[in-house]
Amino acid sequence: MSNNLQQNKLGLTASPALLLVDMINGFTDPECPLGVSCPEVVEANRQLLELFRQLQLPVFFTTVVYRDEKQADVFRRKVPALNVLRPDSHWVAVDAALQPRKSEPLIEKCWASAFFGTDLNDQLRDLGVDSLVVTGLTTSGCVRASAVDALQYNYQVVIAEEAVGDRNSEAHRANLFDLNAKYADVKPLQNVLSQLSALKHQ
Repeated sequence: MSNNLQQNKLGLTASPALLLVDMINGFTDPECPLGVSCPEVVEANRQLLELFRQLQLPVFFTTVVYRDEKQADVFRRKVPALNVLRPDSHWVAVDAALQPRKSEPLIEKCWASAFFGTDLNDQLRDLGVDSLVVTGLTTSGCVRASAVDALQYNYQVVIAEEAVGDRNSEAHRANLFDLNAKYADVKPLQNVLSQLSALKHQ
């Protein structure tokens, strides 16, 4: 069956924010049962973070933290490895290469989406943000859920291809294909950096 569905490229607006989804030790360190070695993803995120800071554009980080046994208990029964993500754990801290500044909110979440059960949308609206660059881990899980929810909150979403990753390469490719088809613009990192750099000349 051929795909005749029209797909428009929306790109970024003049008021974007960067959303780094779960770039935490628990996902970037293969010593954690949830983690995978992904230095190239960390580096792509570092480049985006550096440019957003230079342009003085909003930056948001997320982490996953479980403060009591009742939080997301069904999700944790499905994926028991999530139980390592305790408040006092090394695994919930943002990767050392991407440390948030005091002015950059760290959103705690319990489920896949950065929006579900958090005040992220309120914070973005207060800043006048209407488009997002979504990055992080993992493509088939929290990145996908966050990107889909971002669209449902009416943000234009761009995913920097090299700045997302997954433990499963097939799932990574399939989800990027699907996200690009319906929910976001999946673009090479250099394309995203170039578009952001052009904002300061507008």
